[in-house]
Amino acid sequence: MLIEFCLPVHNEERILKSNVLKLLDYCNSQNFNFDWQIIIINNGLTDNSEKISQGLADKYKNIKIKNIKQSGKGCALKLYWQNSKADIVIYMDIDLAVSLNNISDLIQPIIKKNYDLVIGSRLLPNSKINRSFIRELSSQSYNFLSRMVLGHHFSDLQCGFKAIKVDVFKKIAPYIQNEKWFFDTELIIFSNYFGYKIKEIPVDWQENRYDTRKSKINIFRDGIKFLGNLIVLRIRIWYNNH
Repeated sequence: MLIEFCLPVHNEERILKSNVLKLLDYCNSQNFNFDWQIIIINNGLTDNSEKISQGLADKYKNIKIKNIKQSGKGCALKLYWQNSKADIVIYMDIDLAVSLNNISDLIQPIIKKNYDLVIGSRLLPNSKINRSFIRELSSQSYNFLSRMVLGHHFSDLQCGFKAIKVDVFKKIAPYIQNEKWFFDTELIIFSNYFGYKIKEIPVDWQENRYDTRKSKINIFRDGIKFLGNLIVLRIRIWYNNH
């Protein structure tokens, strides 16, 4: 069995090397009973991230890179996952906001209990979070809106910590259209729509932001955009049912 840890990267030269090595050290220490690789998926770069990631790939056999000209997390993951030879793919934000100790919790439900998709949640009762008020408010607001519009039962759609069987992703990939952050919502909603087995796990989430990497969240602007995406997705699902 091959599992790939996928890190979508857009202009992260300041934290790229240290965080990839942190993940590499963690994986090497775990004595996994499966084969694994770390995949750096560069997308729409205008900084030195490609050079840094190439240096890492040249030095460490378990690190691979994929360079994609278009920007957007959803675009990067979809393009790579559609051609992946792995059995399971995991996606993690490059800031490693979710504790690496949650990796086993993400993988084991798929391996041992045959879940198709496992998603990290910052909003389950056992989750541990340390984040700014504005980010907490935005997450709570987005998930409230999504439950109202789509009628789902999940607690957190947008956490950057998910694992999915590759064969399952390839079946739902044609329905996923968003190339940016709304990719996560479409991934979960269409997996649920087609009856795949989904599990939420609580995570330990820490806001890992450095001085020059401030949050770009604007609750009003992003809220309107998110609501629009939700309505369009609801319409698409309605048409698919008729």
